Amino acid sequence: MILLNLFLLIPVFTAVLIPFLSAKGKAIAVYAAVILMAVISGYQAVEVLMGHEFNLMLSGNFVSGDIRLRIDALSAWFILIINFSFLTGGFYGIFYMSSYRLQTKNLSLQAILFILLNASLTGLCVIQNGFIFLIVWEIMALSAFLSILFEHENAAVVKAGINFLIQSHISILFLMIGFILVSSKTGSYDFDSIYLYSFHHQGAFSLLLFGFFFIGFAIKAGFVPFHTWLPYAHPAAPAHISGIMSGVLIKIGIFGILRMLLLIHVDYKMVGSAILLLSIISGLYGVMLAILQHNLKKLLAYHSIENIGIIGIGIGLGCIGLGFHNPVLSSLGFAGALLHVLNHSLFKSLLFFTAGNVYQATHTLDIEKLGGLARKMPQTALLFLLAALAICGLPPFNGFISEFLLYSGLFGWLHQADVAWVIGIGLSFSALVLIGGLAMICFTKAFGIVFLGSERHEFSHEIKEVSVLQLVPLYFIGAFIIAIGLFPNTFLNILVQPVQLFTRLQALPFTSFQGQGTEVLQSVGRSSWLLIALVMVVWGIRKFIQQKKLRAQSPTWGCGYTAPTPQLQYTASSFVKSYTKLFGLIFMIQKNEKELTGVFPSEAHYETNPYDKIEKWLIDYPLTYLKLFLNGFRFVQNGKLQFYILYGILFILSVLSIPLIYEQINGFIEFLKQL
Repeated sequence: MILLNLFLLIPVFTAVLIPFLSAKGKAIAVYAAVILMAVISGYQAVEVLMGHEFNLMLSGNFVSGDIRLRIDALSAWFILIINFSFLTGGFYGIFYMSSYRLQTKNLSLQAILFILLNASLTGLCVIQNGFIFLIVWEIMALSAFLSILFEHENAAVVKAGINFLIQSHISILFLMIGFILVSSKTGSYDFDSIYLYSFHHQGAFSLLLFGFFFIGFAIKAGFVPFHTWLPYAHPAAPAHISGIMSGVLIKIGIFGILRMLLLIHVDYKMVGSAILLLSIISGLYGVMLAILQHNLKKLLAYHSIENIGIIGIGIGLGCIGLGFHNPVLSSLGFAGALLHVLNHSLFKSLLFFTAGNVYQATHTLDIEKLGGLARKMPQTALLFLLAALAICGLPPFNGFISEFLLYSGLFGWLHQADVAWVIGIGLSFSALVLIGGLAMICFTKAFGIVFLGSERHEFSHEIKEVSVLQLVPLYFIGAFIIAIGLFPNTFLNILVQPVQLFTRLQALPFTSFQGQGTEVLQSVGRSSWLLIALVMVVWGIRKFIQQKKLRAQSPTWGCGYTAPTPQLQYTASSFVKSYTKLFGLIFMIQKNEKELTGVFPSEAHYETNPYDKIEKWLIDYPLTYLKLFLNGFRFVQNGKLQFYILYGILFILSVLSIPLIYEQINGFIEFLKQL
């Protein structure tokens, strides 16, 4: 109880103190608060993973009832991920936001919001009362919304923030319906009432209840077609907020889905199949649109949708494994999903932080204007490449391990599945392979265009590497990315308890099922070490040979063209032109071009702007028709006072007539009963 009170007092005390501090003092106060909250919540999470329990009952009011706080293994896993993301993101943010130190009021608000966002995300993992959960969810949504609006003088940022706020409240609406449905039947908002009522009312009600909760959490997670807020909000926010939003904020939606799977009794085969199909669509659609983007942070945002799809594939496989009583599939599915939650938080936050470095150095995120940054920002380029290799699922990095678990689960299922389910297995295999291959295309384009080649645009200022201290958290994240790839068992052993919550196999860890786990993963780790050793040997031989040779520089042969220019390089559009033609029917690409004319053409222009078809169908078209419908009532607001008085009189008369109409209807019903 003492630690809980201290955890609650830290954000309150810091929020009161921040407005009176200097810019440097604000940064120190915020990071000190983040450290203290991480120590308190992290200590409790580690205690739970070591076998201890955390259950606390607080007295509430007549609406909420008693408020139960609980940390189980699932909560502990997510709390540790949240803490790591805020510790690294907060440290990076100190230096990233230093360029805005003259905006004192904005910095004060941003600092307070950062603490509230940290506290609310941690609280959502602990709270076991639906009413309080919704309040904290609203605090999280508002904190993130105002954080996005930091550069509010930009109209695109305001539009992105409002988009996020509206869709966040649609999410809250679905969650509210779910909690109210249970409360109306049980009279309680406690999560245990969800478990007990769904246990006694399995079938259509449980499926409907899970559907409401799933949609609410899926909007926050960014599953297709609930993803349309994400590609706008992530690029609009400051880099450290973008990293945290992609790293942990959207993962709270994954946490909610996993929590409801533990509470609501559903047909796991049906639910797992639906989640698997939706996740495959999300993964493929996200990466396919990411390839087309010209804004570096928007490209990364669409990759968040892709990786949410990979996590969802793991959840779907885990549920199907539960439905078929297949312990290998269920364990490897949930383990792959939970490990990928950590992996994605690492490499995606690293990618957003390096994108922030690029933005600070060049003041642009337009890939078409960037190029040759590896020579001027070598450490940022190296870190971006590391994260890019990890997100593509290549060894010896962390993304390979979580995807390897999913492949292992599918291979294990293949030997036991009926013929009908083999199609689903083949679809899942194909989806994972395609996602990985398309991700490699995307990041080859991103890294090659941004960091390699020559400068495509002349900047009026000097481009240089960010400070060493700003790079420290990035190297720390990179070390974890490599450590998970080289020592997978160390991290997978921590996942035993969270996975056991779903499989109910208390005595048998998932890493030893039928030879699928420990031995195989140990060989994967050894292979990763051998790969690193081989690379180092080749690099050493190359270095040794080059020492004995004189180096000479000369211009690259330009195929007879005597006036080379950076414009001869591949652009982001031309790099993926074949891909764009191949999948042209899926995309909506607006082209703006000026063709070459005449014998001696002087100027040409070609520009492409990709747009999300799902956003066009589900957001733009309905809003257009709604505006047309509402425009039909514009005559009501005509500016004439007598009409407004008439509206008031009609409203009063309608209110007074309601009881009379109600009595008449009741009288008619009684008359019918007598007949």
